[in-house]
Amino acid sequence: MAPQPPPVAPTTVVGAENYPADLVAAVVRATEAAASACLPLVGSGDKNAADELAVAAMRDALGLAPFDGTVIIGEGEKDEAPMLANGERLGTGIGPECDVAVDPLDGTRLAAENLPGAVAVIALAPRGSMFDPRDVFYMQKLIAGSAGIGVLDLRATPVQNATRLADALGKPLNELVVGVLDKPRHASLAAELRDAGMRVHLVGEGDVSIAIAAATPGSGIDAVMGTGGTPEGIIAACAVRSLGGFMQGRMAPQSESERAAAVSAGHDLNRVFRLEELVSSYRVLFVSTPVT
Repeated sequence: MAPQPPPVAPTTVVGAENYPADLVAAVVRATEAAASACLPLVGSGDKNAADELAVAAMRDALGLAPFDGTVIIGEGEKDEAPMLANGERLGTGIGPECDVAVDPLDGTRLAAENLPGAVAVIALAPRGSMFDPRDVFYMQKLIAGSAGIGVLDLRATPVQNATRLADALGKPLNELVVGVLDKPRHASLAAELRDAGMRVHLVGEGDVSIAIAAATPGSGIDAVMGTGGTPEGIIAACAVRSLGGFMQGRMAPQSESERAAAVSAGHDLNRVFRLEELVSSYRVLFVSTPVT
């Protein structure tokens, strides 16, 4: 008999008080269905197949949820997804009207290689409260716990922000840990932070997981800096909002064609978005089920 994958770890639910219990339970079932569906392919090396299983399972479960949901952040235009695409309607149509952000498998490569950090996530907020970042696939992000509120600013340099946060946390700069995605575009950022004496925690994937860690006191990650996916940024904003943390974002096109599309869509590429602009309502439900 083939070895069985490990059981799914406990699901994290934040903001359950904001929604009816039957809807919260349905959303939990959806993330757990997505995580369970792709477990047989954990470590298989086939990230696309694992993602497809997670997407199908989550979509089936959300179709039965007692709400009127519209996908704002889904599998997305970039992935040409046939299911859980932006604009898709979910649920029974009876119940709260919600914006929906989903990532059935955040960290597909992590799951395929059986590395820690892959999760299935869903966030809900009242209809019209999630920022729709269409036409821009990447966002510069600055994320921390509540100590960053009124202290950090994306317009400051990374070292300035790190110094301010260390002061706010009451710890030496050389004990501050900053999460950074391990991408070529971040080589100079990581070097700058290390040269200033702080510790850099590199992660290959998992925008959402590292954002949650930064917004959670005692996680071992004090802040997140750098550029990642815009869809993941909005999901992260939902998590950070529900955890009472700090976040700012700024659109960061990675090519001239993306820049042109963003400008054509009316985006101000110099604008720094505050957390309450990324998700304007406090009534957020965030649910995350670990896969690895």
